[in-house]
Amino acid sequence: MSKGRLEAFSDGVLAIIITIMVLELKAPHDASLESLRPLIPEFLSYLLSFVYLGIYWNNHHHLLQAARNVNGRVLWANLHLLFWLSLVPFVTSWMGKSCFSSGPVAAYGLVMLLAGAAYWILTRVLIAHHGRESILALAVGRDVKGTISILIYTVAVVAASIDSRIACGLYVVVAAIWLAPDRRIETTLTDRSAPGSQ
Repeated sequence: MSKGRLEAFSDGVLAIIITIMVLELKAPHDASLESLRPLIPEFLSYLLSFVYLGIYWNNHHHLLQAARNVNGRVLWANLHLLFWLSLVPFVTSWMGKSCFSSGPVAAYGLVMLLAGAAYWILTRVLIAHHGRESILALAVGRDVKGTISILIYTVAVVAASIDSRIACGLYVVVAAIWLAPDRRIETTLTDRSAPGSQ
């Protein structure tokens, strides 16, 4: 079946998630700049989550560019990913409103860990659907960044009970790893479409 509806639905869900997150940022009643100070934790939490959602949207887009079509298993794997991402506004708000207390910071990491695992599952289901010799399988390769991210999330969830600042620092590290554009799929697609390639 065509992948168009899956892409459109996923884009819509991610747009709604970001909208919900920004609506959680409540403007102060006071007009002074000082009144913004209590909102700094919430804004930092929002900023981190916005970056993460941008990374997921970007990588999801590239992943589906390498896919020719989808099947029922891919649809369910994609919904599984969207489920975990739909919890991001809740843990983002909780983490920001609690000024990065250990419980909410650990919950944030757990949601990110499960979203990362869901993205890995989606990738594997797409590869199984297209075959191990497909452009998609070739482009994804061993997915070292994905594996490292899941390991860091796991450490961060545990670290949150010791010092939530360590966990938050690890979340920033994962975001920084992915902020550098992942060109595996783009490069593979370009190479395959070049004249003279098979």
